[in-house]
Amino acid sequence: MKATISKQCMGDRNCNKLCPEVFEYDEDQLLSIVKYDEIPAHLEAIVRQAAAECGADAITIIE
Repeated sequence: MKATISKQCMGDRNCNKLCPEVFEYDEDQLLSIVKYDEIPAHLEAIVRQAAAECGADAITIIE
């Protein structure tokens, strides 16, 4: 599974708080980024939750 974050990101950092192992905030771009090309299997559920809770619908899951 892969995850991407679009430019729609509002920078509220909810995904960072929920799953700091995968999401990181880029202070220069003022948006969150994904640390992995491929999401580790043990973190897939929490990444899906972060995508579902993203207020801007900026997180896309690619199976």
